[in-house]
Amino acid sequence: MRITNCKLSKRVQKKLLEFFVLQVTARSAADILGTQPNSAILFYRKTHMVISHHLALAADEVFKGSVELDESYFGGRRKGKRGRVRQEKWLSSAS
Repeated sequence: MRITNCKLSKRVQKKLLEFFVLQVTARSAADILGTQPNSAILFYRKTHMVISHHLALAADEVFKGSVELDESYFGGRRKGKRGRVRQEKWLSSAS
């Protein structure tokens, strides 16, 4: 998979890729390079898609055959109320 139909120049693509690796936001990179923010955001999104595609291919090579998962429980509900609550209301009793 490759980035296709990109109308940005090769120089701008290379600079955007450098900023992507350095974890600069797309909007900041667009401001630095003088391009439109939507173009930089689209390039970042396409870069993410290419990376995830290659990672999925690599995962298929690593996990061959069946994979067994245990019965771990991830997630759930948090105890207590959320939002702006005074600390005095958080009473805990040990009996």
